[in-house]
Amino acid sequence: QVQLVESGGGLVQAGGSLRLSCAASGRTFSSYVMGWFRQAPGKERDIVAAISRSGVSIYYADFVKGRFTISRDNAKNTVYLQMSSLKSEDTAVYYCAARETIGIMTRELQYDYWGQGTQVTVSS
Repeated sequence: QVQLVESGGGLVQAGGSLRLSCAASGRTFSSYVMGWFRQAPGKERDIVAAISRSGVSIYYADFVKGRFTISRDNAKNTVYLQMSSLKSEDTAVYYCAARETIGIMTRELQYDYWGQGTQVTVSS
């Protein structure tokens, strides 16, 4: 089992940047595919980005391509989401998720472990 704790959320103006972190504890972090999801009020939780165990394979949702970057540091048991050129529509609670598997996962139901979420609010 792995425990996930997100940090780095906050209030930022449109056009600004934030970096989210997700620290994992428990079993070997490098065995886990990691993903970032987000959920805005009244909406479903959507995939934002995902990264394979080694970091070689990466997926981005179309709405963040060119603005967000996912990365991981297996030595620090941490996955990051660097967010730039933020828009008001990026306002949401951001969650990291993990699954002990190979490949890359893009659907919510494919992940077994979730963090508590961190709020990102972008003011226009």
